[in-house]
Amino acid sequence: MKKAIQFGTDGWRAVMAEDFTFANVRIVAQAVADYLKHQQTAAEEGVEPSSKSEKAARALASSNKPVVVGYDYRFQSKDYATEIAKVLKGNRLAVVLLSEVLPTPAVSCLTARSKARLGVMVTASHNAAIYNGIKIKVGGGAAPESLTKEIEGFLEKNQPVAEGDIPEKSFKSFYMDYLRSQFSVKSIAQKIRRPVVIDYLHGNGIGLMEALVPSKKLIALHDRVDPLFGGLHPEPIEKNLKALSQAVVENKAMLGLALDGDADRLSVVDEKGRFLTPCQLFPLLLRYMLETRKLKGPVLQSVSLGYLSHRVAKAYGVALEEVPVGFKHIAERMREEAVAMGGEESGGYAWQGGLPERDGLLTGLLVLEMLTKSPASLSALYSDLEKKYGKSCYVRVDLPLRKPISSRQHFTEYVAKRLPKKILGSPIVKLSTIDGVKIILNDQHWLLLRPSGTEPLVRTYAETDSREKTIALLELAEKWVHRVA
Repeated sequence: MKKAIQFGTDGWRAVMAEDFTFANVRIVAQAVADYLKHQQTAAEEGVEPSSKSEKAARALASSNKPVVVGYDYRFQSKDYATEIAKVLKGNRLAVVLLSEVLPTPAVSCLTARSKARLGVMVTASHNAAIYNGIKIKVGGGAAPESLTKEIEGFLEKNQPVAEGDIPEKSFKSFYMDYLRSQFSVKSIAQKIRRPVVIDYLHGNGIGLMEALVPSKKLIALHDRVDPLFGGLHPEPIEKNLKALSQAVVENKAMLGLALDGDADRLSVVDEKGRFLTPCQLFPLLLRYMLETRKLKGPVLQSVSLGYLSHRVAKAYGVALEEVPVGFKHIAERMREEAVAMGGEESGGYAWQGGLPERDGLLTGLLVLEMLTKSPASLSALYSDLEKKYGKSCYVRVDLPLRKPISSRQHFTEYVAKRLPKKILGSPIVKLSTIDGVKIILNDQHWLLLRPSGTEPLVRTYAETDSREKTIALLELAEKWVHRVA
């Protein structure tokens, strides 16, 4: 039987009124309180942390700073957040509730800039309107898996205790000042030559790009608060951005930007209305950052990202390493060492000099800076990248199953042991099993199969230099999945 409360790649999410209830939210809040009190006791007793990440987390968790609680525009999100704050206060912990809706990275920012010991964000991010969720933030980014596992260990150990009125405080200017400190927004605004369309998808970022970049050339889409997201799915993937592509073409815009529901991810459409996949955008941003900021240290990307970034990193003499899916893996490494840049397939990016956290608005500023510093259009910049490093045709398909795969390890081993020596005529040169099974062919084309840990589906990803080859790999993956499942 599936547990009602289970932390996944980025917190806990569930359908409202089914598993996401006030009772379960209070249980999670009490577990967070018990974790914080445990960390305080461990620090007082001199118990050594097991890793740098745990050491950093403990230093923050055991401080006298408050826990900050944020929320999104979904139904009753502020009510859920208030309930969390009441439970924390009932456990004699200092707590502050945000007085307005802000992007999830704002909560992360508060945990990095000595304003909060821990952040709790009520949001289901890019999920449909029927969902809600809770993200945990510490040390400027996503909580490491070790921390959320500890919190899970405290679930239902003690009865939730709620108490009193909760203080609210605005941190909007604090967060906006952080964003402005990373880029010269006035210079960007002055150099915007043509309209820029931004699609907020009715999410937490509404109005913030206009506040950051004072330009009359900004055109906003889906910028009305709506808990139902206007019937849209607040995930900035190609099929959900038809209106953005159309608006870019109709307004002769230089590009289109799209934020997800809680504004920690960004997608981009070029001036021709064409969607750039993360396998195309990340290497473009990486090249720009390596050229202009001379970043040092390794580049990290999720295993579901592609080969162009490998080729860019190699050309600039920088090591690139793949990590499991989930930005928490990148964030943890960024807290421990000097990572040049990190990227994930869902549109989350971070880099040296900023927080160990993905931030859609910050990435939007990076894209705008890149374009305003170049006479070339976005399509021309990508065309140049393609000429130097090759073509990328990336597609992801989620394959539904009758029931969830009970053992991801068994699935991985089963597929890995039954692979042929060649796929579509190309020899297999490498297998990666850090998260599912990634099959890499001799031309660097690849196929990844990842069973979901919480849903009855297998995510399949493929990248080659043509759509025909990519679709052929995905069709092969579908046959394998149906044999196993």
